[in-house]
Amino acid sequence: MKRALVLSLIFAVGLGFAGFAQTLSGTWDTDIILDLTATAWPAGVTINSTITVDYTVGDWTFGSTTTIANGNWTVQDFDFDGVLGAFTIGGDLSFAPATPAFKEFGVDASVSIAGVTFGADFTLTPGVTKLVLTGSGVAGDVTIDVAVTLGSGLGCDFDFNKVLFTVGFPFCCADITSKLAFTCAGFDYVQFCMTGLTIENLPWLTLDACVKFNEQTKTFTITPQIDLGVIGCDFDLYYRLDTAGGTNYTPLSINGIVFDGLQIACEIGGVAFTGITYWGPDIFGATKNKSPGILMGYEDYWEAYQIATTDDGCCGPFSFDVTVFFDENPTAVRLFDVAYFVANIDIQIATQFSFGMSLETDVNAGNVNKLTFNFEVTW
Repeated sequence: MKRALVLSLIFAVGLGFAGFAQTLSGTWDTDIILDLTATAWPAGVTINSTITVDYTVGDWTFGSTTTIANGNWTVQDFDFDGVLGAFTIGGDLSFAPATPAFKEFGVDASVSIAGVTFGADFTLTPGVTKLVLTGSGVAGDVTIDVAVTLGSGLGCDFDFNKVLFTVGFPFCCADITSKLAFTCAGFDYVQFCMTGLTIENLPWLTLDACVKFNEQTKTFTITPQIDLGVIGCDFDLYYRLDTAGGTNYTPLSINGIVFDGLQIACEIGGVAFTGITYWGPDIFGATKNKSPGILMGYEDYWEAYQIATTDDGCCGPFSFDVTVFFDENPTAVRLFDVAYFVANIDIQIATQFSFGMSLETDVNAGNVNKLTFNFEVTW
């Protein structure tokens, strides 16, 4: 089944190794500028917000940077750094969210062998590829540096066709197989798949699921299989029976099981991650609050991802959560069809005094929908 593109909060291009410790960290930086000379409000208020997320597993760190300038999603970058054997590797993937369009992908790698350092720097922009191979070393008082450049910067002129990265890494309670593909035109797709998910209350059923991101589309597929076993994971599956008949003496027919969505949640180092996809009917029998989990109250959206603190051990005497929502009726007007951001923060400044702030941004409309400050004093 196909739906319009998700992200995120995505999070990013992932590499890693099963069994290694995981950490989830980040920052939320918000500037609120009040123009006291403005003749109209809220035109005199400017709000800029940047959210960074870093996921560390083993020797690898994957990051995401999102910037919203007064309701407009202006920056979306993903980066990674790590060590693979003797190689040190780093890279960056940039998009123009509002277009949406791919901007640039760059990877650099280096390795030192017998006192000689070899390096490679690959850059891809739409229709243009460039590869620089370097080598350097020292022999007594002599220093030697060599650089070989493939590609003139005028096109894909060294017979570049495509590149596909396939990597496995752990995330929450699942083992993920990821694919990142580029053609000469730029970013092609990124795909994350998990296999063999078992459901505790349905031990005979296992699921394979894949999410594939293109610039203007997103494909989510879920494939049920008959199997046995359970998983020790906070994994929720929303499903119902497909029935017919059962009235006026018509025999009740159970045609099968309809899957309406799924949710996965886990805690990584005092930070909770929650992802939910739901495309089913009103589960509460009313026109509002039809969606479960973190989608409740945001009925115009079908998918959401959230990062939130769970205890003081993570971040001291304050808590926060950041949630990104995706359009229910996608029109691909923004990168990955991201439609809405919600962020909240609360801090205990003293025993008797606490401060909170919340920000809601409609990136489709380019508006800051709600900015709330909260002060609480007790005595």
